[in-house]
Amino acid sequence: MDAGGYPLLPDSILYQIFLSLDHEDLLSVGLVCRQWHAVAQDEFLWKKLFYQYYRVDQDVPRHPAVSWYEEFKRLYDTIPCIKVQTLTEHTDQVLHLSFSHNGYLFASCSKDCTVKIWNNDLVISLLHSSNMRPYNWSYTQFSQFNADDSLLLVSGVFVGPHNSSSGEIAVISLENFTLLSRVRNKPYDVFGCWLNETNLISGNLHRIGRITSCSVLWLNNAFQGVESENVNVVKRLFKIQNLNASTIRTVMVADCSRHDSPDLLLDYKEQVPAVTSTCQTCDVGSDGEDEEGKAPRRLKFERLMQEEGEQQVDEDSSPSSGLKQLLDDIMGGRVGPNLTESELETKVAALFAAYRTKPPEGNLKSTEDDNKKKYLIFTTGCLTYSPHQIGIKRILSHQMTTAGPVLGEERRSDEFFDSLDHVIDVHGHIIGMALSPDHRYLYVNSRAWPSNCVISNPMQPPPIAEEIDLHVFDLKTMTEVKHALRAHRAYTPNDECFFIFLDVSKDFVASGAEDRHGYIWDRYYNICLAKVQHEDVVNSVVFSPMEQELLLTASDDCTIKAWRSLRTVRILYPKRPTPRKLMFSWLVNRKS
Repeated sequence: MDAGGYPLLPDSILYQIFLSLDHEDLLSVGLVCRQWHAVAQDEFLWKKLFYQYYRVDQDVPRHPAVSWYEEFKRLYDTIPCIKVQTLTEHTDQVLHLSFSHNGYLFASCSKDCTVKIWNNDLVISLLHSSNMRPYNWSYTQFSQFNADDSLLLVSGVFVGPHNSSSGEIAVISLENFTLLSRVRNKPYDVFGCWLNETNLISGNLHRIGRITSCSVLWLNNAFQGVESENVNVVKRLFKIQNLNASTIRTVMVADCSRHDSPDLLLDYKEQVPAVTSTCQTCDVGSDGEDEEGKAPRRLKFERLMQEEGEQQVDEDSSPSSGLKQLLDDIMGGRVGPNLTESELETKVAALFAAYRTKPPEGNLKSTEDDNKKKYLIFTTGCLTYSPHQIGIKRILSHQMTTAGPVLGEERRSDEFFDSLDHVIDVHGHIIGMALSPDHRYLYVNSRAWPSNCVISNPMQPPPIAEEIDLHVFDLKTMTEVKHALRAHRAYTPNDECFFIFLDVSKDFVASGAEDRHGYIWDRYYNICLAKVQHEDVVNSVVFSPMEQELLLTASDDCTIKAWRSLRTVRILYPKRPTPRKLMFSWLVNRKS
């Protein structure tokens, strides 16, 4: 100030000087005097810093916030990347983590064949541990709390030969930790899930041929004690044919009641067409064509067959006559010599399914009874055994209880199989899926196949990329709404590829990786904000449902780590040093 109390430098000059400062220096000069503080809070300064520092595309508008300064502070101050505790009670690789809905408890599954239940206090403590080896389990792999947090579903793998695919689901009471029921689950990587507070979904697999099978999904009552012979404890939900060695895996249920009021609308331009990607969606329940008019949305079985030198199946012809004609050609020696045994089996199975499959019931995108509508979501395939498609099937109201016939409603002879309502092809090996808290968006980890690859043998899928792509699909519009996120990596080949669990909070999405790190992205801006380190593969990550600034990670290094944001560390651990350099380690790695 001069002698008259007026500033020596006008605001315009200060503004030009402050344009050359980074965010830390800008905060520092704002402490000098009131004038400098006012200029240092200028919206245009913080807007420039935001786009520059976080490397956000300039076309992306600001996330709903009070100011650019507050938005910069949100991404800087609320990312859970400061380690506050390491849990070492497991004696083998930790495979999965899950929180209760109220955030008070979480569960962990491990290769040591225990499921552990923890108190989520300021200092996390072990509440209970259940050893599943007495039930002939090899290890526990997945857990999920029911809606009212009174029961815990635990999925595991049976002891058996190396190629055994059998598993089991156990239900544990959280009141006294007693085992309430056990349900067979095959293959084991169906995992299982809750449909409602007292009913869970499991799977079974029936072989039809060498590479053809049938997946049956069952609805089970969590309480298996039969009070009356007239009360069912199980009911068949769906029976779906699998071609080319594929199977149904990784089931989950999406509740559509909040689709019209999501926590975060990712499509900031309201309704923009899906971005260009290798993923293709197919609404099997519609007879129309997609937006580009290229691919019929009704599933064509000739897509699932080798077509060289053969006539395609006419959509208007009878599937039964096509099957009869094929069998006549086989008996008459008129099938081409280049048709392998696997191709022949797939062709016969596809024609059989075309004749014996129940058509979809209603339109998947219908808005009728949205408050009660639920989707069953799972991984599947049609070309090879590695999961490369996402199947979606609507669960109708009468199917949400075990009441009624055990085998479901009566079927006609031509309704042996159930059809899918929607299929998403990601053109790669799917290694993880998670729903946003409002169930509007589906996040999918996949490792891409080479472009334009041709699969001639279902037992030899294409090589997969080391980079993991994280796709985002809107379950209301059935479109991909964001460019695939990419930062994390995996190295195992197709036949050794394993599931990497991811999780989604209101603002963030996190995933494990085989490069010994967990990664955190901002959902709205599609940017990687931080990565947290372990000594081995990170198998699972999970946010607290009540506090997204708390993240847990599980690793093959046998530990569980708890991470909190810089803001919560200042509040909850006032005496703990909080080195700010930790917050920017991810940026250094991106530059190197």
